[in-house]
Amino acid sequence: MLYLNNRKSTGDTEISMKRSSRILNAGYANIFAAYWMFYGVANAFASAYLLPKGYTNAEIGIILAVGSILAIFLQPIMADIADRSKKLSLLGVTQLSAGLLIVLEATLFAMAHKSLALWVVFVMIIAWLTALQPLFNSLAFHLEESGVHIHFGVCRGMGSLGFALLTAVLGTFVEMWGAIILPAVGELTLAGLLVTIIIVKREFEGCVKMKAQARSVGVDTGAAGDAEVPLPLPLDSVDKQEEINLWRFIHDNKLFLILNIGVIGLYFSNAVLNNFMLQIVNAVGGTSEDMGRVLAVMAFMEMPALFFFDKVKVRFSCQTLLKVAAVGFTLRVSLIFLAKSMTVIYLAHIFQTLGFALFLPAMVVFIGDVMRRGEAVKGQAFFTAMTTVAAMISSVLGGIMLDVRDAHFMLLVSTLVTAAGALVIILIVGKIRKKA
Repeated sequence: MLYLNNRKSTGDTEISMKRSSRILNAGYANIFAAYWMFYGVANAFASAYLLPKGYTNAEIGIILAVGSILAIFLQPIMADIADRSKKLSLLGVTQLSAGLLIVLEATLFAMAHKSLALWVVFVMIIAWLTALQPLFNSLAFHLEESGVHIHFGVCRGMGSLGFALLTAVLGTFVEMWGAIILPAVGELTLAGLLVTIIIVKREFEGCVKMKAQARSVGVDTGAAGDAEVPLPLPLDSVDKQEEINLWRFIHDNKLFLILNIGVIGLYFSNAVLNNFMLQIVNAVGGTSEDMGRVLAVMAFMEMPALFFFDKVKVRFSCQTLLKVAAVGFTLRVSLIFLAKSMTVIYLAHIFQTLGFALFLPAMVVFIGDVMRRGEAVKGQAFFTAMTTVAAMISSVLGGIMLDVRDAHFMLLVSTLVTAAGALVIILIVGKIRKKA
């Protein structure tokens, strides 16, 4: 009788753990969806909001760049608080951050014109938004450590889907009601993000308790749900046992340093297209409605690479995928540079699948393959830092070029810089593989 009771308890626990795993996967996917929806409002539509307030293109570029710089310092502080605090977990930190963003976004309703206060608030929104991204990536790692398998590619793909669906209609909303609609939509997406984090936090805490109970009845507390699938190492994770001095890392990996110079070139055009798409579509007769549709197409084109990367990398080496992605980056910005109509700009974003969406996961895996674990951790962090540097440089220079010349000149420079970056990557990536 006791055996039967234990067996029933074990079965109930297993069912509950699988249910919890499904809820956490759905919640994690919704976190990404809400996050990237707000990213579309705050970052992708930054020009649409700030230009009517009286800001120049150069000033908008500086705002975005300063926000990125602050995020570099803010993210490790937030991560350290989560690691050291006995009261605040990683989910707790993200919950408080979402609440702070709601407050900051609400203050925009009271700022009708260009001012120092608006400048500061918008910089803080960009900084906090950017700093949250690696924390959400780390959340998947923490869930996996607790025995909950996370379908990371699918969840991240839902982020692209959320971004695509919102931006597809947001441009129309701006055309109809003006930039004032942006803070309102931002508040709605942030409210969804906060509620989802709270739900995931409660479910996760319940899952931890359930796991402890499961051990007492002899249930396997490995990853609940599907068979274990290795999760790529989060870009912001740190292996303290194998920590390597940064200068030693650079000295021992000179080719990798050169490779990341190429990364700066690729991501230069990526940031230009993300930050100044409104000015680009205006140059060919488009509107904010067209910009929203372009951003939606771009996000939709990311999903195939995100959903099916694990299958693609089985057939092709990451070395080959990085070369293909470098060409994809170049073709996208080149076609946009040559575009005389919105149709060509739409078509150019077909290469988003073979560019950004393919390059990011391929680079993460490539670093893990060619370096020792301790070096790989540093390599991931270095790669992430270089993408941020590219975003800062392109935000400032892109805005200046728009004010001094025009969107066509900005795209010409972006095309040349991206082509140079692609050439560096194509020439260097094979040498790194051979050395490894």
